[in-house]
Amino acid sequence: MDDKPPLISPQKPEPAFTPSGTPPAPPIRPREGDVIHTGPELAVGEADVRSAERGEFVAGTSLWRDAWRRLLKNRLAVFGMVIVATITLGSVTGPFVIKQVTGLTPDYIPTNIAALKSLPPFTAPDGSFSWLHPMGTDNQGRDLLARVLQGGQISLMVGVIATLMSLIIGVSYGAVAGYFGGRLDSVMMRLVDVLYSLPYIIIIIVLLSMFRSQTARGQLILLFLALGSVSWLTMARIVRGQVLSLKNQEFVLAARATGVSTPRIIFRHLVPNTIGPVIVYATLTIPTIMLTEAFLSFLGFGVQPPIASWGSLTTDGIQNIAIFPWQLICPGLTMGLTLFALNFLGDGLRDALDPQMRKF
Repeated sequence: MDDKPPLISPQKPEPAFTPSGTPPAPPIRPREGDVIHTGPELAVGEADVRSAERGEFVAGTSLWRDAWRRLLKNRLAVFGMVIVATITLGSVTGPFVIKQVTGLTPDYIPTNIAALKSLPPFTAPDGSFSWLHPMGTDNQGRDLLARVLQGGQISLMVGVIATLMSLIIGVSYGAVAGYFGGRLDSVMMRLVDVLYSLPYIIIIIVLLSMFRSQTARGQLILLFLALGSVSWLTMARIVRGQVLSLKNQEFVLAARATGVSTPRIIFRHLVPNTIGPVIVYATLTIPTIMLTEAFLSFLGFGVQPPIASWGSLTTDGIQNIAIFPWQLICPGLTMGLTLFALNFLGDGLRDALDPQMRKF
């Protein structure tokens, strides 16, 4: 009888990503969201492997939900979000509430001669304590709190509208240049380089001087157009770089193969995939434009009376800083707090939307 080698029972291979000798254990942390079916070889982490080994379902999560969770863990970003929301809500509803409660409007000049002067905060015309003017009044006796809230409406409006204009121009310009590439891309980006070499604040002043309006609202619209028309250069470069890295991906090749038109590929397939950097840069652009508007108001090219912004209010306060410092401190602190909050929020969004910061 021939000796036969003993039969060796095949061993079950170790699942992928599972440390050798690790006993089955519950997941490291529970997951929430849509339920997906996956095996050990497709799992992305040890927790997923253990769940799959035990025959459990692994719950997936979306990029935006994961980014929102990371954003909430950033205390400075949450602080900035709360401050921006509070100041925005106060600027929108504050003047109406003040008018209903006290009867004061941002442009109301009192008829009492004793009140036609700048009063310190919480001070009545007779020098006694009063809650009527928490931030004091200006040289004409107008309530400074109502004017600061009205200025918040204008400053935030300038920042948001000019940023939206820069996004529309910059995203479209950069996406077209990045998608077509070649000579067209070179010509378009050399034009951006030429515009970068020019001091943009000089361009804004020239535009506002050439097309100066006779009305305050017309000057405000020109300010929107001037700021938005010179703030799109960096956004164009950012979007162009994103499109260059995406235009040869499989989903773009599939869209071309199925006969999708070029504009549809650019604006329905490529641009939505650049939304993360776009949101981050937009959040950081708003405070930059608000500072530019304040500087233009200081030079006399910004918001014109009777409309007031934080920039024009601080300009008026600088003239009286030695006598009435609250005219500069109150709008200046409000504007500075808003700018800090927007920068904190922008930094938090950048970290939350960065794929390299994602942890499993």
